[in-house]
Amino acid sequence: MKRYDFGEALNLFDKNFYELEEEASAVRFAKNPLKTVSFVVDTNINYTNICNTKCSFCAFYRDEKSTESYTMSIEEILQKAEKLQDLGVETLLIQGGLNETIKYKYYLDMIRKLKERFPKLFVHAFSPPEIDLMSRISCKTTSSVLRALWDNGLRTIPGGGAEILTEDVRKKIAPLKISSDRWLEIMRIAHNLGYRTTATMMFGHIETHEDIISHLIKLRTLQDETGGFTAFISWDFKPLNTALRDRKGDVSASDYLKIVAISRIVLDNFDHIQASWSSQGKKIGQLALYFGADDLGSILVEENVMRLAGHRNIASVNEIEQLIKDAGFVPVRRDPLYKVAR
Repeated sequence: MKRYDFGEALNLFDKNFYELEEEASAVRFAKNPLKTVSFVVDTNINYTNICNTKCSFCAFYRDEKSTESYTMSIEEILQKAEKLQDLGVETLLIQGGLNETIKYKYYLDMIRKLKERFPKLFVHAFSPPEIDLMSRISCKTTSSVLRALWDNGLRTIPGGGAEILTEDVRKKIAPLKISSDRWLEIMRIAHNLGYRTTATMMFGHIETHEDIISHLIKLRTLQDETGGFTAFISWDFKPLNTALRDRKGDVSASDYLKIVAISRIVLDNFDHIQASWSSQGKKIGQLALYFGADDLGSILVEENVMRLAGHRNIASVNEIEQLIKDAGFVPVRRDPLYKVAR
């Protein structure tokens, strides 16, 4: 399998659309010869919408003094988890704003009590910016925080907060968020402790093609070192109700599919590429399966971040399975470790 350097990867943007599809599909089947496409039955619990980074691309966060701000108690989270489990949810994706008023103990208690009360639920929680916040408010090292979360039952971490891993872009769209180096450092520490994580990218705002390739190669380099990433997920920026609402947004279907294909080709050491049907729609999610994706991601019974940016796609388990079958693949249900459940 050919490894692309920076210049070669950048040239992929100029490649014929259908040649790109063919190459990405070849890489996909070299990595995963079976015609299976996986998905996870999960939901997103956002425990607080108070956030001190106030990213310009985000429609979800609220100031602490806002009448719309909230922070859920542990008991409220447990009650929500119980209702969701009754609906058939198998994984809880837990993320929240960077709320400095929350005590460190809250995070540990949340994981421990969820695992105690719902041993069959898989808890996939806390992106690198949240881990960084826990380290700062507890005055503990990142390693100590991650060990404590592990001891309370956490095993996988979502790859949120990456946005674009170049400082020029981050300083413009999220100047108060952790740096790209810090994001990568936290993932490196997590991987070395035994965690498995996803990696993400949000595009379609102010980034360039060079920024996208830089982002992918930084992820690939860390994966060479640790092998801790399970999958890569890209999604396009939704501008409504954000401070960046005057930016272009609304990435075309062809541009999105090109990013999926380029990601599959460049990230030669990633086992899985996820198609973000929830951001581009179900039909484009299907097409992405021909452009290198082998996973359709989440059902997301509840989702708030894109919803508040004026965008929401929903699907049932049966719909996702049928989408996969109609595209000519075999649906399999998985957990966040990409272990097939059925």
